[in-house]
Amino acid sequence: MPLNERSLIGQEVAGYYIEDIVGKGGMAVVYLALDPRLSRRVALKILNPVLSVDDRFRQRFILESRTVASIEHPNIIPIYEANADADGVLYIAMRYVDGLDLRRLIYDRGPLPIGQAYQIFAQVAAALDAAHAHDLIHRDVKPANILLAGDHVYLTDFGITKHRSSISGLTQTDQFIGTPRYMAPEQINKEHIDGRCDQYALACVVYEALSGRLPFQRENDIALLWAHLAEQPTPLSQLRPELPAQIDAVMMRALAKSPEQRYATCTEFVTALRDAISGGQPDALGDAHFVPRQGLPSGPYPVLGSGPSTGPGTGPHTGPHTGPHTGPSPLAAPTSGPHVALGSASRFAPPTQPNTAKRRPGRVPIVATTLVAAVAALALVVMIIMNHRSDTWSRYKTSAAAPLTFEYPGDWTVRTHQDLFAVASPHAQEFESLFVAGPGADWTAISQIVEDDPDSASGVYVQVSDTLDANGTSDQMKAKMEALLPGQVDVGKPVQDQAGTSPATRFDGALHDPGSGTRLGFVSYVIDRQPKTMLVMYFCAKTTCDDATQARIRQSVHVS
Repeated sequence: MPLNERSLIGQEVAGYYIEDIVGKGGMAVVYLALDPRLSRRVALKILNPVLSVDDRFRQRFILESRTVASIEHPNIIPIYEANADADGVLYIAMRYVDGLDLRRLIYDRGPLPIGQAYQIFAQVAAALDAAHAHDLIHRDVKPANILLAGDHVYLTDFGITKHRSSISGLTQTDQFIGTPRYMAPEQINKEHIDGRCDQYALACVVYEALSGRLPFQRENDIALLWAHLAEQPTPLSQLRPELPAQIDAVMMRALAKSPEQRYATCTEFVTALRDAISGGQPDALGDAHFVPRQGLPSGPYPVLGSGPSTGPGTGPHTGPHTGPHTGPSPLAAPTSGPHVALGSASRFAPPTQPNTAKRRPGRVPIVATTLVAAVAALALVVMIIMNHRSDTWSRYKTSAAAPLTFEYPGDWTVRTHQDLFAVASPHAQEFESLFVAGPGADWTAISQIVEDDPDSASGVYVQVSDTLDANGTSDQMKAKMEALLPGQVDVGKPVQDQAGTSPATRFDGALHDPGSGTRLGFVSYVIDRQPKTMLVMYFCAKTTCDDATQARIRQSVHVS
């Protein structure tokens, strides 16, 4: 498998034609691929070649993936094929489904309605119990592996499972299989495991879905693993007062340190959860029919998780809000006043004169000063006109992903990623890979661009989304952006502005990678349009992105 995973696009791998990357992580890359034999598109997950070195892992992977493929259960995503290619690299082909994962739903909405949560977890529990009945343990139950397709729920990423008779969560390459945020104590201690370790992980996910936070949140992996081994989480009823106190006993049992103290099955756990919430009256849950909120992205979503997180400090946050903004953004927008072509009008405001009596200057100095200012202004205008004449600009043509047109420098390239978003930049391919990965993206390529040529680390990103609100606050915009974009987001105060002829709310801010510290500033415009709101964001690696390029792009926007 090539080191550059994008080099596979357009190539054939194990009889599948690779069309695009739809997700990636430390252990695998997920591609959208065409199976020409049956004329269908699949999600093709190709594992990191280092895993193929472990003969025991490779044999178990193929055997157990085929076992999963043989399980006919409505809540287990169908697997079409699991094998190794001619070079020994492991892959899985499975159904490609339009939908969301639970991680995105929690980040967008925060704590879920009780009835909706029950409907989701009842289906997940049924899928897990079906796998356990076949002596298979999922071992990586987490929100990213719970896919929501309408009112139907799929449990995904059964490609890295473990048989009940196996021991240790480590391969011969000393890699954990699992995610520390949801890992059972017996997995951490490398003890014999059974389906109750999945129940523990499911309980962690339930806790997060009902409270908007993880049961254990620590600054590093060591502290997080220790918390799973020795500490108790805050009772759910304290975090969400409308929940009855009976729910705490159910959660404590499912999160027991010893598997023997947990429920016999995942369905038993979820049933006990329902009874605790409803007081034994299922109707008390209300209408539990799951209908995704209008406003969540509806584009295609890979049915396979992209690999385990490396710790609590990486990837997306554990809830939709990360706390109040404690200080002004480095690019905080002015609180009032229109923006002009070359930046904020306040930049050209004369200094305030002290309120002291001065001798009125004569008319000659006034005339001279006025002439000098006029000449300087004329020179500035001429310079701008000449610069614009010497530049070649192109215009983006409207698409389903970005229903607008705008001008961009002629030496930039454009990438329109399916029907999800569009990006124009001198490094459009690298930024497309960054934005498609979403929260927890790998910033390595972007960090190198910023270090080598920061002036070229700029561009325009356009996306339509039901989750954005042109009338939202800074904190609301921060939460929405962090659910859609890679890295952490700082956002300044909203300012009413224009994007071309369309009224828009301007948010200045910064996007940064907590791992590498790489930072991109941005000037963004949220345009309230039907049927979906549009985000137009100009980003750069400079101290401020409110420059002439941004101004021209903003003025050229024409919404379709």
